[in-house]
Amino acid sequence: MQAWRVHENGEPGEVMRLDEVDRPEPGPGRLLLRVRAANINFPDALLCRGQYQIRPPLPFTPGVEICGETEDGRRVIANPALPHGGLAEYVVADEAALLPAPEALDDAEAAALHIGYQTGFFGLHRRAHLQEGETLLVHAAAGGVGSAAVQLGKAAGARVIGVVGGQQKVAVARELGCDLVIDRRTDDIVAAVKEATGGRGADVIYDPVGGDAYAKSAKCVAFEGRIVIVGFASGSVPAPALNHALVKNYSIVGLHWGLYAQKDPASIARCHEQLTRLAAEGAIKPLISERVPLKDAAAAVQRVADGTTTGRVVVLPDGAAR
Repeated sequence: MQAWRVHENGEPGEVMRLDEVDRPEPGPGRLLLRVRAANINFPDALLCRGQYQIRPPLPFTPGVEICGETEDGRRVIANPALPHGGLAEYVVADEAALLPAPEALDDAEAAALHIGYQTGFFGLHRRAHLQEGETLLVHAAAGGVGSAAVQLGKAAGARVIGVVGGQQKVAVARELGCDLVIDRRTDDIVAAVKEATGGRGADVIYDPVGGDAYAKSAKCVAFEGRIVIVGFASGSVPAPALNHALVKNYSIVGLHWGLYAQKDPASIARCHEQLTRLAAEGAIKPLISERVPLKDAAAAVQRVADGTTTGRVVVLPDGAAR
């Protein structure tokens, strides 16, 4: 079969190679899956760079999220077992962790439903306890992680403010349903949020960016607000001033979604049931900006790494536009 492999750490476009390899062999408790669609996540770029918290042995195949097909024809969502990631024609995955792909979503959309939407759901509901009528501020609102949070916030009845970079992404965020879109390149984020909320600030802030985004968040979070730390796509890990959190009476909440697989795996299945229901109702639908064939996967991972994409970029191993 064909599989993209990283033989040395570096930029995805430079270190990924399309190789002919043997199909991975499923061990006890695992199944072989044919990859129908593989969603590219920012962690795939970090894996290539050797900067992710998990460092699989070289050579390895990136791709942490797929829609696949079992040998008996079931369409499932899975997290492939590294080092045999999803940017390949076949993967192996833990049978107990497989989730049914929602009928309301096509293969590319189903491949993009899992990590980003589970992260958003846990972050907004379990960690931040977002309430109907509250104001939610989402950084990188036109990106893969941010767009999921926007849709989930609207589904929860929140007023959603999206922060993006550039006019193209402003248009995308508006189409996603943001009530207000702020262009960080031209607008004053703090002033805009305070004006939109009558000086109160945002009740919940969803931050997958870190760096300057976090600094701005601390200046426009509401009394008893919650800042949810999801990641550091900017490459800069902020050092919060805890005295500021004390004086303004807000919470800084961390979210590492992967821990739930270890600590409370049943919660992931329950969340998937909720996401499947929301998808069936049309309340959420992954924004797929590109569907690319397997041969173009390395360039696609590089675009995600560079932050030039909107929504999700999905790889279709057989090239079908599904």
